Amino acid sequence: MNRTHGFPLARGIAPLALAALLAITALTAARAADAGTLFGPRIGVSFDPDQLVVGGQLEFPEFAPHITVDPNLELGFFDNRTTISMNADFYYHFAVKGSSWTPYAGLGLGLNITQWASDINAESETDAGANLVGGASVPTRSGNRFFGELRVGLGDIPSVKIMAGWNFPM
Repeated sequence: MNRTHGFPLARGIAPLALAALLAITALTAARAADAGTLFGPRIGVSFDPDQLVVGGQLEFPEFAPHITVDPNLELGFFDNRTTISMNADFYYHFAVKGSSWTPYAGLGLGLNITQWASDINAESETDAGANLVGGASVPTRSGNRFFGELRVGLGDIPSVKIMAGWNFPM
């Protein structure tokens, strides 16, 4: 845990992390369009802290049978703080005969920057942890994919998140 006053750590890390995520996305976009990469919004709630969470994600196609890489960036609001979460998740997608739903389970690393304001000074805190993820996705009629997932945080990151979202082909 790294706590500072006046947001200097968060001001330095958050823009760099966002720039790195955007650079990686830009570098892989041309290759990804041919390889079946998906992108889309995600929304949900977290507990401890109790927040509304919005964000976006990428789903890179299988680099091994049934395994995808799914990085995401989320912003959490309310509970007297703002949380920026950057996650790098690996999912195993289970094949289910006779169903259009595809369940998945995974593990990922997360970096969270929490900022809140007190009456005197603004403060921030940067924490790392791991996420255990379970969910399911289903294709839509238009060829996109809807998903719902449960994320359990290990370490000094949100304890539980319930998320839903849509993925669109790039």
